[in-house]
Amino acid sequence: MHFFEKFKNIFKSDTIDSTGENDASIQKYHQSMTKSRGQIMKAFSNLMQSFEVIDDAYFEELEDALIMADVGLNTVIELSKSLQERVKNEGITDPQALNSIIIQALHDVYQQNIGANSYEIKYAPEGEPTVILFVGVNGAGKTTSIGKLAARLKGENKKVLLAAADTFRAGATQQLKRWAERASIDIVSGKDGSDPSGVIFDAVRKAKNEHYDVLLCDTAGRLQNKVNLMKELEKIYRVIQKELPDAPHETFLVIDATTGQNGLVQAKAFTEAAPLTGVVLSKLDGSAKGGIVLAIAKELKVPVKFIGLGEQLEDLAPFVLENYLYGLFAELFTDLDV
Repeated sequence: MHFFEKFKNIFKSDTIDSTGENDASIQKYHQSMTKSRGQIMKAFSNLMQSFEVIDDAYFEELEDALIMADVGLNTVIELSKSLQERVKNEGITDPQALNSIIIQALHDVYQQNIGANSYEIKYAPEGEPTVILFVGVNGAGKTTSIGKLAARLKGENKKVLLAAADTFRAGATQQLKRWAERASIDIVSGKDGSDPSGVIFDAVRKAKNEHYDVLLCDTAGRLQNKVNLMKELEKIYRVIQKELPDAPHETFLVIDATTGQNGLVQAKAFTEAAPLTGVVLSKLDGSAKGGIVLAIAKELKVPVKFIGLGEQLEDLAPFVLENYLYGLFAELFTDLDV
């Protein structure tokens, strides 16, 4: 189904009805992505004002706008080529008429590289704890994202345990303990500088013996020496799998959305060190350019599982592609013929 159908009623109004759960989710994306949307909408507004017909100069400006939005060079080149072929084949001349096609194309880029329903957490069979490993560079929002996800899972009536295995960064354990206290969630920790895999071992044992539903594991975020990082993660995997052969069930990379293409470079480094199953995109409510979601899909083939839309415990939202695109292009949608 054409994804515009989901927003048929929203496109034609200036407000968002938040009476239902889905509408409330859309509203959250819309409000939180104001800064991200402002940057790309300014570029699109300039595009609409500068061109009355679609020509080579139009596509050059469109490519620049999407690159500046962090969609990624490779993705933009392929997208532009596809759009130019469609314009030629269908005889499209009005730039305004191309807006819905552009947004649909961005939607299709993600779907084709990732697939549908990829945001759902893969849970362990009933009776076993689900182990989710978090990786990411220091400062990306990893510890904060863990705290928010823990609170969200607890709100879904799951018994959650945290493992503070980022033992090398000063204050990391204390930071995670504060999040655990805020959400009234149990935590396993060790001394600063202690062996991370030892903390993980104790946490896995506790999760098994005391029947926790989910174990969320923080890990060190150093990229200075990729070989050591890889060895450390390999050791953590061995410790986990000795107790739970099918774990970790998820390995989430946390990327700071405001770092743009630098975040993508970091992500590629981590894919060499760990088999990633998902991305948590933090700080999308800040000065992020937004298009990084499409670059992640195209370059990494890893789904975005959650996005950070604020500072509160409840501000980690499951990633929904349609809501994200609306959050990014809302002002364009009101003029679309759908």
